[in-house]
Amino acid sequence: MIRECVILAGGQGTRLRGTLPDDTPKALAPVAGAPFLDLLCASLARAGIRRVIFSLGYLAHAVIRHVGERFMGMETACVVEDAPLGTGGGLRLAMRECRDDAVLALNGDTFIDIDLPALSACWRESRAPIILGVRVEDASRYGRLVLRGEDVVGMTEKGVAGPGFINAGSYVFPTNLLDRFPPGQPFSLERDFLVPALQARPFRLFRAGDMFIDIGVPEDYSLAQRRLAHLKAHVQEQSPVSGS
Repeated sequence: MIRECVILAGGQGTRLRGTLPDDTPKALAPVAGAPFLDLLCASLARAGIRRVIFSLGYLAHAVIRHVGERFMGMETACVVEDAPLGTGGGLRLAMRECRDDAVLALNGDTFIDIDLPALSACWRESRAPIILGVRVEDASRYGRLVLRGEDVVGMTEKGVAGPGFINAGSYVFPTNLLDRFPPGQPFSLERDFLVPALQARPFRLFRAGDMFIDIGVPEDYSLAQRRLAHLKAHVQEQSPVSGS
């Protein structure tokens, strides 16, 4: 069973500036009456995650103060980049804190439905890197995954209309997968790692649920206030053992 998760929460959230106070990192943006990170972490704890490593940069102190050493019943660790490392560099740095042989990696501004037992079974069966995909009716905003059966063999550029599976920015990776990149080196997980890696070998597709919301996009941030309201009950269940 996958028990460990890295949450990438180091971005500045420039698209939400003017919506959020200047001292509020994007991961702590209020959604349905709670910080988004509370909704995300309560859902992870409920699914079975037991340890979370937060990859932080911008306003890291606010997240560290919020999550403490335990959060929503889960053990926490915080890794702070000295300078912006991009999605790949931030994940590479956080993976040094992992204890298991595989880790679930998520963006700290995105909510996605995850069946953790099924995802863990997918990892056990193949031991291959996994990309979580979400089927949407119009993939033009995101680009789409190129599939061969249940394998991901490539990714298209944005702008092609029509239904398809998109990369939800969520993965299960062996914790040594990015070791060829030096720690502290900035790189894009998508452009500098995934694109060439998929040319060399396929990754597994895991079909996630229909719920996919990126609160870093103003339209989705507004949508999240309604679609994620039910998760407030999960926060209330977990908050007695929260570190915040």
